[in-house]
Amino acid sequence: QVQLVESGGGLVQPGGSLRLSCAASGFSVSTFAMRWYRQAPGKERELVASITGDTTTYTEFVKGRFTISRDNDKHLVHLQMNGLKPDDTAVYYCNAHWLWHDYWGQGTQVTVSS
Repeated sequence: QVQLVESGGGLVQPGGSLRLSCAASGFSVSTFAMRWYRQAPGKERELVASITGDTTTYTEFVKGRFTISRDNDKHLVHLQMNGLKPDDTAVYYCNAHWLWHDYWGQGTQVTVSS
């Protein structure tokens, strides 16, 4: 059974850091493109970062602040978020995509506020 479970969200002050984790089961994270999306209230879901093989990509608004990584042996994908801003407040979702396969986690809330 395919499953993605996110963890690591929470409340953090501006400038702080959080590390999100996505635990995958039922498939190999090394095969899939693994992505982090986020959705803020009243806004559409948007891509934040992705990792395919050894290639990582980031959207402009997180470059230099966020880092995506993958542990193939432990079936984990991480998103290290530094220099957090109030605009980063959203539900963060883990996504796995390969050919016609597309899987989503349930999301984890990140709130950046003083």
